[in-house]
Amino acid sequence: MGKSASRLAAQTVRVLPRKRLSRALGSLAASRAPQPVVDAAVAAFVRAYDVDLSEVAMPPGGFRTFDDFFTRRLLDGTRVVDSDPKALVSPADGRLEDCGAITAGGELTVKGQPYTATALLGDPEAAAAYEGGHYFIVYLSPRDYHRVHAPTCGSVQCMRYIPGTLFPVNRIGTDFIPQLFARNERLAIVQEGVVHGVVTTIMVGAIGVGRIGLSFDDVQTNRGDTPGLRSYADSPIPRDRGDELGVFHMGSTAIVMTPPECKLDVVAQAGASIRMGEAMATGGVDER
Repeated sequence: MGKSASRLAAQTVRVLPRKRLSRALGSLAASRAPQPVVDAAVAAFVRAYDVDLSEVAMPPGGFRTFDDFFTRRLLDGTRVVDSDPKALVSPADGRLEDCGAITAGGELTVKGQPYTATALLGDPEAAAAYEGGHYFIVYLSPRDYHRVHAPTCGSVQCMRYIPGTLFPVNRIGTDFIPQLFARNERLAIVQEGVVHGVVTTIMVGAIGVGRIGLSFDDVQTNRGDTPGLRSYADSPIPRDRGDELGVFHMGSTAIVMTPPECKLDVVAQAGASIRMGEAMATGGVDER
């Protein structure tokens, strides 16, 4: 899509009832249509986006809904988590859209746009812990596996549901919607471990179905659940690197933030494809 067409698409999206439309699409995707209809929809999507079905854990009889296909699981062994315990690994399959240092003032740059940790996390106190740290942005295209996994070993201490709208997170959104990732609704999952310290993984919603689910809590976005902080401090939820955190019901982006005391050497290249479990950086709180 050319730049003029993308700009026009962005202007059109701005006037749509994006969340209501996404909920309607979600209901359609989760509906139990006749099996030949579901099979045809899945086959068309696979052809259009070149989805690799050889690594998919196919349910007996096929996927019962299109949403079941989109949130598909993979066969055991198709993703290998980097064996170095000091590796901070990609939480998802996709493209490493951007990565780098968060400034001492809590600023970072995504696709040429300035953001702040406070705007992304929705909480100034939580954001202060990442000033001087690192950030990593992984964009999941429609063809990608859409489950999100822990980038580090550490217990989930809390989760914040940050309300917002639902813009597209592809080039239409990143090029023409200012502060896109700080405007879309999202879930910020906080892990604490001995290697990388307190690490937050933000799952950013997108137009479409627009729903995010978690593997350790029943909260979901874009269905009327109450936004805000949920604490698990009384019973932290253990997660090793590569353990599942949640799932996107249609597209989006995962953002990982690490604290300044976690000294990292970035080993992945911005703009490159990356798979869940591959190292984005190595290091830790005891390094150097």
